[in-house]
Formats: sequence, C-alpha cells, structure tokens
Amino acid sequence: MDLKSKIRVIEDFPEKGISFKDITTLTKDGEAFRETVNRIVEDLKGKNIDYIAGPEARGFLLGAAVAYALGVGFIPVRKPGKLPGETASYEYELEYGNSKLEIHLDAIEKGKKVAIVDDLLATGGTVSSVVKLIESLGAEVVALEFLIELEFLKGRENIEGYHINSLVKYDR
Repeated sequence: MDLKSKIRVIEDFPEKGISFKDITTLTKDGEAFRETVNRIVEDLKGKNIDYIAGPEARGFLLGAAVAYALGVGFIPVRKPGKLPGETASYEYELEYGNSKLEIHLDAIEKGKKVAIVDDLLATGGTVSSVVKLIESLGAEVVALEFLIELEFLKGRENIEGYHINSLVKYDR
C-alpha cells in the first residue's frame, strides 16, 4: 500500500512556509492505519522491546497501537503540566519554535529496552529530547520509528547511532 497517498499535505500551516503533513487522513482509513502499525511492528521484531514511548500527541496515536500489537507497555511523553507524578523534563527546538517534554521519573526501569514511535522526523529535536529523557532514566533506546521523514531537514544527522526506520519520506 502507498501510505504517502493517504497523507494530506497542507501548505502554510501552522504558519507560512511550513508544509504540514496531516496523518488524520491516514488514521481514519482502517486499512492504512493497520498497515502503518504492522510495518513498524515488523521492524521492531527481534529487538526485545520492553516499552514503546510516544511523544504528545501524534506519537500517542501510533505508539499506543504499536505497543498493543507487540504486547508491551506504552509510555506517554507529554507537554509540561500534563503528568500528575514527579517528572523529568527536557527543552528543545522545533523547526518553527521551542517546546518542552516531560516523562514520569518512574516510567521506565533501568536497563529496559525502549522504542520511540512518532509520526514525524523533521529536525530531530523532538525525538532527541525523548531519547535524552529515556536514557536519563537508565533505559536503552533501541529503535526510533516514524511514519514520515522530512529528509531535506536532515534530522537523522541529529540522532546518529540509533536504529531509525521511517515509512514515508519527503525530499522537500
């Protein structure tokens, strides 16, 4: 299945010059959503994953489904003030601003293997912050999984040394 054909592209959103990749057109299509999850699950087989971590909010959509399919736990990585327990946080740059993410301090036990699942690899800022948060808790990040990669932003260069899988690539 051509997953790229299921993604709606919206120019100049959320601001002028940004080409937004809307995955809601993919997630509403049961067959395309299932195919997306199955491809990520297939890539993670044999990696002995203990947890899937997904950054807010679209990482929740894909990550929870992947965790369910693998039969492992899901760890939400959220914006500040959304988690009720004690948290670790990390601030990072986006392609159009700054943001901050948090994770519960007791979310992952030391030595556990974690895959991060998100919708988009752009500059690598979001996933780099999630990697830092997970590793600060003593866990091992074994894979980074994305539905979309914006190759022209060279985000892979900011996350070298990790297994990276992206299903759909845009070169501009």
